[in-house]
Amino acid sequence: MVGVWAVVWAFLIAAAARNGFFDLKVYYGAMDYWVNRGGDIYDYLTPGTPYGFTYPPFAAALMSPMSLISWNVALVISVTMNVLAMMAILTMLLDPIFKRQGWSYWYAMGIAMALAAAFEPVRETVNFGQVNILLVFLIVADVMLLVKGGHKLGGIGIGLATAIKLTPGVFIVYLVITRRWRAAAVSAATATAATWAAATFAPDASRVFWTDAVWNTDRVGSPTFVSNQALTGLVGRIFNPEPMKPLWLLLVLITLAVWYWRARRAVKHRDEVAGLALTGLVGCMVSPITWIHHLVWTVPAIIILFDYATDRSIDPRRRRNLAIAFGFSFALLCSRTPWAFHAKFDGLGLIGSNAYILLMIGLLFGLPIREPADTGADQRPAGEPGEAGGPNVEDVPDLVDIDRKVTAAFDAKDPDGSVRTESGSGLGPRRPLVGA
Repeated sequence: MVGVWAVVWAFLIAAAARNGFFDLKVYYGAMDYWVNRGGDIYDYLTPGTPYGFTYPPFAAALMSPMSLISWNVALVISVTMNVLAMMAILTMLLDPIFKRQGWSYWYAMGIAMALAAAFEPVRETVNFGQVNILLVFLIVADVMLLVKGGHKLGGIGIGLATAIKLTPGVFIVYLVITRRWRAAAVSAATATAATWAAATFAPDASRVFWTDAVWNTDRVGSPTFVSNQALTGLVGRIFNPEPMKPLWLLLVLITLAVWYWRARRAVKHRDEVAGLALTGLVGCMVSPITWIHHLVWTVPAIIILFDYATDRSIDPRRRRNLAIAFGFSFALLCSRTPWAFHAKFDGLGLIGSNAYILLMIGLLFGLPIREPADTGADQRPAGEPGEAGGPNVEDVPDLVDIDRKVTAAFDAKDPDGSVRTESGSGLGPRRPLVGA
């Protein structure tokens, strides 16, 4: 583990961008301007820049305590919350894999956190002082612990995340298309209640946001900027400077149709992690702006590829191919490739500048969905042991045991030894029922 951290640390020193907690400075300055100096929060611009506060009033209300603390305290709180939230996300998604492999939790988590530090969207979120990891935590915890378990509060985390930053609202649509009506109602009611509470707390800011700021996309930045890895960025860089909105709209509709088909299939097979991952991908793709640090929503998809790459209960050839897909996807999302083609949108630059959105398109179509046959488990009602949504390995030892017993019985009935045994020779190697 020490060696992994040493390599990652050297990589960060050599390659990582130094963003100076820019977004946190925007939040901090906006809160001071709004609370301490009585200004309109959506009029605030960070000195020397065109950038100001762009989140809904509910997010502003949650951040308003920043006006009472020093910058250094705000910085420590931001980094600490991001690190703890990342650990919680990885625990929820990786712990079943750790247990299946028999790995020590703390040792494996130490390596996982090192790899997360190298992952560009994660390190960019921390270095910007952004809130993306916290939003992913709210969604993952809600989907994996409440919605999946049928809890009556399922959807509350999705609702809170939507009230903070709007784009997680795609997960409300996810609940609707997968017919979790109660969870969808809880999430919509939570988002509405939070928004109403913010309007009561800050009526002027709410009026400005919902009537003006939310529609003013120029406040966010240019869609052709290389950091925008949404479909708008792809289309904008192909037809720069004309963004070709009809083509963008067509691509959005196709993307949503593919997501609808694959997300419903994932939930039909009770693979909640795949449904979560596909929705995170589509949220990034169809959003008007998706900066690279927003791509923390790709973490569940990368973990699914890792899951298959380490699961010996599936076909070896398929496992090998998915291990290659995992290695390529992870390495690419650590590489800062789009930045090497900044403002170079022709030839090879057309691929390089759009590397991350092209990867997400590939994952949307090709991300594996774990079907019951992948685990050898019988069909079970949702919420019972054996529910897909991660590797279900409890049945694998039983299948291996059955395989060995059948082989032993078969070999015992072959007195002339013409059939190959565990250590003998004859007709050729026996293929096991379950991959070793």
